[in-house]
Amino acid sequence: MDFDQLITFLEVAKQGSFSRAGEKVFRSQSAVSAQIRQLEHEYGDRLLDRSGKSVKLTPAGKVLFEYAERLKNLRDESLMAVADHGRMPRGTLLVGANEATCLYVLPEVFAEYCRLYPGVQISIYRNFSYKIIEKLENGSIDVGIITLPAKSASLKTLPIFRDKLMVMVSPKSPLSKYKVVPVAELVKYPLLFPKTGHTRRLLDRLFRMHISELQVRMELPSIGMIKSFVAADLGVSLVSATFARDEAESGRVKLIDLEDAELWRELGLAYRRDRTLPRATTAFISVLKEMAAKNKKMV
Repeated sequence: MDFDQLITFLEVAKQGSFSRAGEKVFRSQSAVSAQIRQLEHEYGDRLLDRSGKSVKLTPAGKVLFEYAERLKNLRDESLMAVADHGRMPRGTLLVGANEATCLYVLPEVFAEYCRLYPGVQISIYRNFSYKIIEKLENGSIDVGIITLPAKSASLKTLPIFRDKLMVMVSPKSPLSKYKVVPVAELVKYPLLFPKTGHTRRLLDRLFRMHISELQVRMELPSIGMIKSFVAADLGVSLVSATFARDEAESGRVKLIDLEDAELWRELGLAYRRDRTLPRATTAFISVLKEMAAKNKKMV
């Protein structure tokens, strides 16, 4: 068995056709068939069902397919690791993060990284943490910034950022005179909630005992919309303090502590623990860890 046979086998399985697989690996249909026969002879079992118009994996073929994919990925990683060795990071860094993290946590990190490693192009996959975890697990992205804790045995996580959730109100709101606000007082006002995500889950738990009194005026898809609508005095909300820092400093909103609860949002850097990381990725991890150590909001 050699890698050419495995690659051909993978293509036949994916394409469902000997002829289409031959086009992908630049071999004739007869050459493809010969490689598959050699592979089946070596494993002592039929790997592909050739009945009908399409080609399908047999039970034995399904088992080999998983191993062949892993072997191919390992070979690709080894080639990349050797090519990277001893050289400045290059290529593309694939990073996953949600919108708020991209806007309020990562800009300075990216600026420093690009200053140090101008030969690396950054590509950002923007989505919720659970989607980023899926992309990390299947190898579609290199690193992700996700909300902790994360339930994934295949990922290594490093805490990098911790921020308190605070009540956000308009300067026109009667609540703006408060230094701290009890939850029982908040429920007297229209609330603006994020539609989904970690903060929404925290708020649902926070207000569970006051569900009959809640006045949820809007459920909004982004932190930017929530801040704008709070500034317009359409309601009050809770937000990570860093995300509303500029608006608070300019006087557009006011941030107030909760009196009877303390909520935190913690972010972590995540990557696959079982893969050899390219130098562009390890360099990014080093930059992020160094900047996290210097930033008091980072761990």
